[in-house]
Amino acid sequence: MTIFDDLEAELDSLDQILGGLDQAAWTAPSAAAGWSVADVVLHLAQTEESVTETIAAGPAGARPPVGAVADGSSPADGSSVDAAMDAWVRRERAEPGLVYARWRSARKASVAALRRADPDVAVTWVAAPLRPAALATTRLSEHWTHSLDITEPLGIPLPDTDRLRHVAWLAHRTLPYAFATAGERAPAVRCELTAPDGATVWEYGPPGAGSVINGPAGAFCRVAAQRLAPAAAGLTTRGPDATRALSLLRTYAL
Repeated sequence: MTIFDDLEAELDSLDQILGGLDQAAWTAPSAAAGWSVADVVLHLAQTEESVTETIAAGPAGARPPVGAVADGSSPADGSSVDAAMDAWVRRERAEPGLVYARWRSARKASVAALRRADPDVAVTWVAAPLRPAALATTRLSEHWTHSLDITEPLGIPLPDTDRLRHVAWLAHRTLPYAFATAGERAPAVRCELTAPDGATVWEYGPPGAGSVINGPAGAFCRVAAQRLAPAAAGLTTRGPDATRALSLLRTYAL
């Protein structure tokens, strides 16, 4: 399966969950501070629409970063991505049924746009230009993360799947960005993570790295999504930089 197939499967999974929610669930607080479940889905709809728009705009540089679409500012000018996204949601809040329909339309259009995009042409995104496969990976990661924000407060099961390998790859791949954002040198770090099947090990980073992170992939991904504290994750670290890497781990732009 391609990343686009896995992205579509992740969206299908969330769609099944959303389709079973009643009005009380849609208006209930999510795990994303200050947002209801409907607000979370609105944010996903807005950013899926941005995927389609940025691909239609062509090569990177043809339009402002996604944060600029939200409020006229840009992450590049020092504005907070979270603040921009929150302002965008507040401006466009709507009745849950309308939000759900908007997200369903947006997610189908964005996957179609990603599938037909030139795989070698990077487009504008939040922190850096991304090729379609990388952008699809970030979208899968964001939908999985916000699925946690929706399901956990409502007590709805969200089993880990092999699609988490994309989230884990993204978290490891962006470690240099995380260290750079903290004003630190990016060391070599290896991750050896147990997949949801309990047997397969996903490996990222050079085999000879002096710093290693081990443990369940689901816990690693939750730490990277800032949905689980490193100390509570049950992950082990070895070497001079592994603990610091775990503390900086992320799957999103600041």
